[in-house]
Amino acid sequence: MLVVEKLTHVYPNGTKALDNVSLMVPKGMYGLLGPNGAGKSTLMRSIATLQTPTAGSIRFGDTGEIDVIAEPEKLRRTLGYLPQDFGVYPRVSAYDMLDHMAVLKGIGNGRERKETVEQLLNQTNLWGVRKKALAGFSGGMRQRFGIAQALIGDPQLIIVDEPTAGLDPEERNRFLNLLAEIGENVVVILSTHIVEDVADLCPQMAIMDGGSIKLEGSPADLMAALKGRVWRKTIAKTDLDAYRQKHRVISTRLFAGNTVIHVLSDNDPGDGFEPVPGGLEDVYFSTLAASRAAA
Repeated sequence: MLVVEKLTHVYPNGTKALDNVSLMVPKGMYGLLGPNGAGKSTLMRSIATLQTPTAGSIRFGDTGEIDVIAEPEKLRRTLGYLPQDFGVYPRVSAYDMLDHMAVLKGIGNGRERKETVEQLLNQTNLWGVRKKALAGFSGGMRQRFGIAQALIGDPQLIIVDEPTAGLDPEERNRFLNLLAEIGENVVVILSTHIVEDVADLCPQMAIMDGGSIKLEGSPADLMAALKGRVWRKTIAKTDLDAYRQKHRVISTRLFAGNTVIHVLSDNDPGDGFEPVPGGLEDVYFSTLAASRAAA
């Protein structure tokens, strides 16, 4: 269990990146969903002990025995972290790089390290390219290598920050399946702005915007709360501003030269609108719309 309480972080230039964030993250996959600039990466870096927050507390363990801010080394022993951007030596092979990282993680015994590296290369489906230089890896292969290095030492807390951005659909599915397997017995935080990643994987989630948590719960419960409240209509693009003035438009998308809008309303808005099941994307967009209207 990871417990974050009243976490605030203000950068030297005065930007408040985190504003009184509190979360309880159980074992399993936990989705942190939010747009770019919402504060997700700052929160992940704070949990990963890469920066000290201005105020608040972070505790980890079955009984909260690790005070993450006071004892960062204790968390690092059981942490796996895949940041948005991670650097590698491009001319080094996947096997040699993973072996080097295992040494840095404290696995000094040669036989134990060999078993660890081979197991992780197989688990991430990289065994066939273990001798290939990392510079020749595709984006998906690099991300799977990133997860392999994050899994060194059997961590109990794994943080992955925007892991599927830029991946093609096949690599995305492969990577998400790998995360789902890993997330059965440990705490895995999936930080992303891609709604489908959370919908497909996470039993629990939170939506973050403007440095604070706007909504929490299970995707199923959050979608059920929107049932009967989301309505759709296809309109001319030039009419969008007029509809924004009359309705709570939560999302728009272009389709065949026209604009499809989703609006939030407790009652049938009439005027040709049709009801649609409230998906997680509607939960996300309605939450962001409410957040920005209140700002």
